[in-house]
Amino acid sequence: MDKRGSIDNELDNQTLDQDRQFVTALARGLELLRCFRPGEQLLGNQELAKRSGLPKATVSRLTHTLTRLGYLQYVNSLGKYALDTGVLALGYAHLSGLDIRRQARPLMQEMAEQSQSSLSMGARDRLSMVYTENCQGPGPLTLRLDVGSRIPLASTAMGRAYLAALPDHERDLLLDQLRLRAGEQWPVIREQLEKAFRQYQDQGFCLSCSEWQKDINAVGVPLHKPDGSGVIAFSAGGPAFVLRQHMLEDDLGPRLVHLVRSVEINLGRQFQ
Repeated sequence: MDKRGSIDNELDNQTLDQDRQFVTALARGLELLRCFRPGEQLLGNQELAKRSGLPKATVSRLTHTLTRLGYLQYVNSLGKYALDTGVLALGYAHLSGLDIRRQARPLMQEMAEQSQSSLSMGARDRLSMVYTENCQGPGPLTLRLDVGSRIPLASTAMGRAYLAALPDHERDLLLDQLRLRAGEQWPVIREQLEKAFRQYQDQGFCLSCSEWQKDINAVGVPLHKPDGSGVIAFSAGGPAFVLRQHMLEDDLGPRLVHLVRSVEINLGRQFQ
């Protein structure tokens, strides 16, 4: 597989072939770690080769190296690999360093309990959003996701809020990637996104009502990091039969906007 093979099939548009700083061997190793999906514990070299698009001989060398470094664990009786504690240590170091997470969690938990909904915070990874925090209210929940869960960028309230807050040129790059992935479904997706962007301009939040999961309604609000390092997004959602669209527009949406603005203010004080 060359530098522009499956390694960057979901990455932002880049001219990797002209990037002399790009280390292909490192990218291949990291791509193998990405092959493990939520709920999967064991993968063999054959499955890793299929998912990554790498030759099996290359996969064998990479899995051996990653095992020696503590990022994979080999289960001899099954001839397969599992993620090891090195991956967990990296993820924990990232989460523990998020000031936003520490500032936001008490406010998120309070709102989740008051609104009987699920409050989440997430950041983009390629064409997905990944939860970095999640708080559950006491109400009925038909979808339970935890930290590390991945959700689509285009069809979720969190993803739409993230896209809405980006500078035009960054958003256009991502929309082009979404268009290529969506194929014939793109006109419908594009219309939904344009509606969400108008909602953000008019009301400060984006909705996703039964467009990702048919029984889930949610509202999303973006946050620009005070240090200028990018955008993250928050969402509040729950069962569609409980959280009707008018409740999101009239109550939950404005409350989530207020929560995000409070987090922004608290974080901003750290940079004064």
